[in-house]
Amino acid sequence: MQALPVLALLIVGSLGLAVLYAGHRLLYREPAAVALPFLSGLAPSEHALSRYHARWYVATLLFLAFDVEMLFMYPWTLVVAMEGIGAVTEMFVFLGVLLVGVVWAWREGALRWA
Repeated sequence: MQALPVLALLIVGSLGLAVLYAGHRLLYREPAAVALPFLSGLAPSEHALSRYHARWYVATLLFLAFDVEMLFMYPWTLVVAMEGIGAVTEMFVFLGVLLVGVVWAWREGALRWA
């Protein structure tokens, strides 16, 4: 009996979503000029959802690793004096793990642009 309100909410929400989706599909007609991506008035040379080369995935992962590193380092700098040598040790272990990732990416050639 406790799940009845949740089930009712899911059913009403699903029905509302289905009605809105069906109404959009029936009523909205997109003009041909709006359907094309904006490219300074030129026709697009490739599809907007075309694939990227696989080497960009590793470069993206490296970027995210260093971005997360900065997310951890900023608060760390604010509390390192209070926490002491334990905080310094943890940061060097964290940086060591990131260094292993960079060395791996370097060996795989992810940092070459050609």
